[in-house]
Amino acid sequence: MESMRRRVLTALPAALLLCLGADARAQAYPVKPLRLIVADAAGGAPDQLGRALAAKLSESLGQQVVVDNRPGASGALGADIAARSPADGYTLLLTTTSIYAILPSLKRNLTYDPVRDFVPISRIASASNVLVINASLPVQSVAELVALAKSKPGVLNYASAGVGSPAHLAGEMLNLLAGIKLTHVPYKGAAPALLDVIAGSAQLIITSPISAGAHMKAGRVRALAVTGSARNPSLPELPTIAETVPGYEISQSWGIVAPAGTPAPVLKRLNDEILAVMNLPEVREQVARAGAVPAGDSAEAFQAFMARERQRLQDVITKTGIVLAD
Repeated sequence: MESMRRRVLTALPAALLLCLGADARAQAYPVKPLRLIVADAAGGAPDQLGRALAAKLSESLGQQVVVDNRPGASGALGADIAARSPADGYTLLLTTTSIYAILPSLKRNLTYDPVRDFVPISRIASASNVLVINASLPVQSVAELVALAKSKPGVLNYASAGVGSPAHLAGEMLNLLAGIKLTHVPYKGAAPALLDVIAGSAQLIITSPISAGAHMKAGRVRALAVTGSARNPSLPELPTIAETVPGYEISQSWGIVAPAGTPAPVLKRLNDEILAVMNLPEVREQVARAGAVPAGDSAEAFQAFMARERQRLQDVITKTGIVLAD
C-alpha cells in the first residue's frame, strides 16, 4: 500500500505539469501569424469578408492574419488545402455555401468532407443573392429577361464563380423554374465572372451583393432582382425573382472553420475573437452596406445551420434534377 501511495504521489507532479503546460499553450496562442484560406479570387464576396475580418483579428490577436486566396473548383481547391493543413489553429478556412452545402450534393469525388474534415467556429454573414445583367442588355425586369431568353434559347450566357458554385446552382434553378435555356460559363471566382458580365462576354450573373454592389452603384451592371424569399432590406427597391418565377429562392452564407482536431481551447479563443469583431459597429455597418446581414454565433449554432442548409439545398438539387454537366 505504501509503495502504491509513493507511486501516486510521484506521478502527480508530472500530471500537474502536463495540465499546466496545455493550459499555458492555450493561453499563449497565437505565437505566430495565422493563415486564412479564402477559396475565391481577390475581389469576390468571400475575399472582401475575409480581409475585413482578418484586419480586425490581426489587431485583437496581436498576430497578423494573412489572407491566402486559393480560387478554383468552386471552392473545393481551397477547402482541400485547408483540410490537409495542420490542426493547430494557425490555418483557418472561410467556408462558403458552395463548400459546405452545394458541392457535397453535386460531386461524388470531393477530396474533402465538410463534416469529417472541419470543425465550425462561427458564421460571419449571410445574404440573398442579386441578379445583375450587362448594362446594355435591353431588359428592365425579370419578366423581360425571361421573355428575351425564351425568344433566344441558348444565346444568353450566365457567368458563375465555377461549376457547383451558388451562382451555377442559381442559374440552373432559373432555367428549370422559368422554362428557359441560359448557357453556363464558369470562371475561377465571382470577381472575374463579374468583369466579363460588365464587358458583355456574358449577359448576366446571380451573385452576392457584396461582389456586385460597387458595380451596381457605378452603373456598370443593372440589378433586376434578389433571390431570397423576401426583399433585401439593404436593397428595398429590388423585387424578388420569386415574384416573377414562383418557388425561386437561394441565398449565401459565409463562416470560419478550422481543420478537424484543432484544440478546443484554441477554437474557443477564435470564436470569442470573431464574435467580438462581428459585433463591432463599424464591421456590422460595412457588411450591411454591402447588402449582407452580419452574423456571429456559437460553433454549435453554426454547425446546426450548415446541416440545415446542406439538407435544404440537397432537396432543391434533387427536386430540380440539377446535375454537373460541365
